[in-house]
Amino acid sequence: MDISLKDKRQAWLHAFRLRTLPLALSSIFLGSILAAGDAAFRWEILALASLTTILLQVLSNLANDYGDSVHGADHAQREGPIRAVQSGIITQSEMKKAMALCGVLAFLSGILLLYVAFSSLWVFLGFLLLGLLAIFAAINYTSGSNPYGYMGLGDLSVYLFFGLTGVLGTFFLHSETWNNTLLLPATSLGFFATAVLNINNIRDIASDQTAGKKSIPVRIGRKAAVRYNWFLILGGNACMILFVLLWAEPQALAFLVLVPSMAYVGMGVQRAKSAADTDPFLKKMAINTLLWVLAFGVGYLLL
Repeated sequence: MDISLKDKRQAWLHAFRLRTLPLALSSIFLGSILAAGDAAFRWEILALASLTTILLQVLSNLANDYGDSVHGADHAQREGPIRAVQSGIITQSEMKKAMALCGVLAFLSGILLLYVAFSSLWVFLGFLLLGLLAIFAAINYTSGSNPYGYMGLGDLSVYLFFGLTGVLGTFFLHSETWNNTLLLPATSLGFFATAVLNINNIRDIASDQTAGKKSIPVRIGRKAAVRYNWFLILGGNACMILFVLLWAEPQALAFLVLVPSMAYVGMGVQRAKSAADTDPFLKKMAINTLLWVLAFGVGYLLL
């Protein structure tokens, strides 16, 4: 195969899946907004947490490209965006080197983040363990000998890492305090992140079935997966409404301006007739989630 430098660059950009980065940053921004509401916000924490999260997300995306190619979920008949390793433009060896580099950078960035955030050695070590688990989860979603994504556990992992860990962990990095009331906004983010994964898996039902990847949509079927998607979108908004009604000022409901746009995503996924029809809504849901967080922040902090 005659591969040009332009083809190589485009393949790497596809493998990075930049459209997923708004979702990765959403939990960091939400945790930081909540910390600012408690007068505990620190710019250096926001910057380092954002960098670490971006590196972990890119690592997860590279590992997913590599793992799905190795395990057969990516094949010539698969619909959806190009996959770098399956296409042959990037070799398995090149992808593994990129994964290793990204993993090392994420680890170093995380270490610096924890050093800046904490003075307690035990808290530092506890969060270091959590960071190592995040790297392990990013790599082993679809790669490795027994990828948990192929068992349908990806939704739980996304909920835990993007929702509870992402939001509550970021808040703790800023404030070194725990607040039970923040479980509701953390659950909101976890639901929205899981919706993005669910849309991805609805798109890939046919290829995942062929590869033996038992995602939630493969297990329950497309119609039930669409209903599940509505539950995640509406449930995420309901959790934040409850949080605001119980523990915040009414103007924090500014995030409701994004509900029609999220409903448009839900309806679009429901009406889609093919993988190509479904694919654009993955990006739309990720961007809507970030805008939802920013709208909440404006109401929570500024209005």
